[in-house]
Amino acid sequence: MAQNPLEAALAAPQSPGILDRRLVIVTGKGGTGKTCVVAALALAAARAGKRVLVVETGLGEAVPPLLSPGASPVGYAGRELQPGLTALHIEPYEALAEYVGLQFGMRAMTDLVFRNAAFRQLMDASPGWRELITLGKIWHLREQERFDLVVVDAPATGHGITFLDVPRVVISAVRAGPLRRHASWVEDMVQSPDETLLLPVALAEELPARETAELVTRLREDVGVAVDRVVVNAVARSPLPPGAPDLAARLARLPAQLDCGGLPAPPVLAACLGHAVSRAELNRHYRDLIGRETGLPVVELPYLDGGVSGPDDLERLARALVEPPVRIAAESTS
Repeated sequence: MAQNPLEAALAAPQSPGILDRRLVIVTGKGGTGKTCVVAALALAAARAGKRVLVVETGLGEAVPPLLSPGASPVGYAGRELQPGLTALHIEPYEALAEYVGLQFGMRAMTDLVFRNAAFRQLMDASPGWRELITLGKIWHLREQERFDLVVVDAPATGHGITFLDVPRVVISAVRAGPLRRHASWVEDMVQSPDETLLLPVALAEELPARETAELVTRLREDVGVAVDRVVVNAVARSPLPPGAPDLAARLARLPAQLDCGGLPAPPVLAACLGHAVSRAELNRHYRDLIGRETGLPVVELPYLDGGVSGPDDLERLARALVEPPVRIAAESTS
């Protein structure tokens, strides 16, 4: 007897939740708030009792001040910022020195060579090694099993694809030896759907929406990393109270000189309200577009008037991040 749709859905294997992976790599167009999402996700996981490591891969450190205002830099060695929540910053040359030192057991000589200006100029002209050594360090940290979840603040959208695709390029170019073997371990980590999740972060605006759809397509076709949801950040909510969808029009009909008790005149209130409503509707349109173009469910994060300045703001985002994502219905053709 054939199963009914509900029985089939319950019997089908379920993909892991966002906190069930061992590695979450967060990327997105610059300015979408991906670093805030990284910090909020790490906070949510720590609140759930997990041992969490946040890894930053950029030029500076943005996560520690969010999780622990006033915190000093954590550096390559890393430091616990909150109970169960550690952060570190991967500097490629330090990671390369550590790797070579582990392979050949000559760390002091390695450090001396890597401080040489001519050597650095040569390395700076060599493509791909930063991405590979950074991913290799992430693999090493994950394999230590000191942490239940590693959250990576990856490069922005364009560079993010190169960042994840480097192991495949190395494997195709190097036929044998330790480099190929280690690159294959890193590629297996990136492409493990049960353990690794790529989390794109977008804004509900035209350009980020289109770039996110292109990113998801390229990740599926070129890299093979699991993507099962998209985070749409800073979505404005409609300011209209329930039962008053025409409030702006009603305000506009009031006498312009009406005393509103210290508030702006009715026409000004109507214009401000109309602008806020239009913005919320536009955000909703592009949120839905992202869901339809990627074919993925959406995690919606609220717009925070004062931005994100510390743990209290992150808590609001953390609660929304762990909510089940919402699948956007297809547009009606009727």
